[in-house]
Formats: sequence, C-alpha cells, structure tokens
Amino acid sequence: MSASVESQLSSFAVEVLEGLSAPQKKISPRFLYDDLGTALFEAITLLPEYGLTRADERLLRIHASDIVMQAGAVAIVAELGSGSGKKTRHVLEGFCRLHSLVSYRPIDVSQAALTACEKELETLCEIRAVCDDWLEGLRKVTRERGPGEPLLLMFLGSSIGNLDREEVPQFLRAVRANLKPGDWFLLGVDLVKDVGQMLAAYDDPTGVTAAFNLNLLGRLNREMDADFDLRTFAHEARWNAEERRIEMHLLSGRDQDVYLGALDKTVEFRAGETIWTESSHKFTLSELDDYARSSGFQALAAWTDQEWTFTEALWRAA
Repeated sequence: MSASVESQLSSFAVEVLEGLSAPQKKISPRFLYDDLGTALFEAITLLPEYGLTRADERLLRIHASDIVMQAGAVAIVAELGSGSGKKTRHVLEGFCRLHSLVSYRPIDVSQAALTACEKELETLCEIRAVCDDWLEGLRKVTRERGPGEPLLLMFLGSSIGNLDREEVPQFLRAVRANLKPGDWFLLGVDLVKDVGQMLAAYDDPTGVTAAFNLNLLGRLNREMDADFDLRTFAHEARWNAEERRIEMHLLSGRDQDVYLGALDKTVEFRAGETIWTESSHKFTLSELDDYARSSGFQALAAWTDQEWTFTEALWRAA
C-alpha cells in the first residue's frame, strides 16, 4: 500500500488490515465498542454468568464512603471507559455529599455511551464528557484542569485486563505521567478464580457474548464495505493458563476469502483459523501492589468482593 493511499485511510481501517495480515489474525478489542457493541456489552453485564460487573458495583456501593474519605476534597472525578456511568453514581454521590463542586469527566470512545452517561448522572454534578481513547482523553482532561484542582481518576470493570500483560506497566506509567503528586487512581481489577466460572462469563448459553463478538465483523461490513459472512464464523472463548487470561476469538468454519471493499484488499481464511478479538487478563493482589510501586503510585487500600473475586484498589500518585 502506498503512503499516499494509506494516508487517506482512517486509522481504524489501517489497523484492521494490519491485524488481519498477521500470522495470528487480531483486531483490537476497542473496536468491539461501536454503538451496537456497547449496547450488547451492557446486556452482557446483566447476565447471571457475568458476575464481574455486579461485583464491581457492589464494592463501589458498599465502599463509596471509604473511597471518598480516603481521597478527600477532589475537584474532578475522571473515568476511563465510563460506559453508561451507572456504577460511578455511588462514588459521585459520596463526593457530592461532602463537596458540592465536583466536575465529572467521563472518557469513552462511544458517543452513545457518553450520552447515556450524561442522562444517568446529569442531576448530580457538572458533566463534561470526552469522546476519545483512554490516554488521549486523559491528556485532554488534565490539560484543562485548573491549578489546585485535585483529581480522582477511575478505571473500573477490569478494563485494564484487556491490555496485553506486558503493556500494563507501560500503560500505568503513562497514566501516572498525566497525574500530579497527590492525585488518586481507583482501579477495578478481576482476580484469578475457578476456570469454569471464568469461561462461562465469556461464553454465556444465551449467546449474547457471541453476538457481541460477531458484531465486530458486522461493523467491518458496515464501515469498511467488507463481505464477512457472519454465519461462517463462530465465537470461541479460551483460558490461557500460562498468561492467566481469557481469550475471545472468532473462528472461521471453512476456507474462505473476505473482501475489504474500502481497502480493495482480500483476506484469506483457512478452516479453523481465528481472529483474536479480546484478552481479559486476571490478576493477583500481590501483582497489583507490584504494579503500583513500579509505576509511581502508592497502594493505600483495596476492597475485595467475596462472591466474585474482584478488587477495587485505591492508589495515590507519589
């Protein structure tokens, strides 16, 4: 592909082509979350097999006052990957009870999610949404903050587990670089648990997760004029014990060629070949403490749900 042609393509199209050209075909999980994908994920969080979101919400509800008392008077609550913001309500209500002038800055790639978030929380405080990737959105928020405005950044739902494990330290250092000493970071993390329990959460019997995963191919058809036949691909969830992660794949059921019209490119698939669409890494508590120290944070508190082993870790920027 010439430089002139590549420059005319969206970063989405270029990244998709690069991923589908690799020996292990792969597409970034952030592309799962178009408006339809976001709605399907919201449905996943309601499934009985997917206990992660409920554990996240329980911890925030039960320990909101603890979080508020630890962090003190913050002026800004920012959130990476806010989604609809329903879980965040507990923490915001706690801050608003003590400090009326709190600004909430949700950051998400989905405008539909941000619109739902604003509707959900508009009666609580000022909301200034940012439609962008995690780090670029955080940079925008921190550039716009005034002097003497302490900040609490939240990253909930174990979204950090979607990163490759070797990327986690670099990502956390990048987060720390955008914060000031004394700022706070609340990190929601899913812990290692029974393998059967974890697999069921990513391959529910009603097929909602499968629809969420297959929607990625639908998005390529809609936005890149591709001709994926979704009936010839199947959702597959795997546990990688060595890396301690659930992997989501889309499995080609036959040999086939797929045409990407927007790029005028054809991608070949063999029967049994997969597109790796998402990783969900699981962590240990000691691992989290190591991450905090190595990225410039001080780990001050952690609350763990006993029904579904999930932790909210509260760190302070050193």
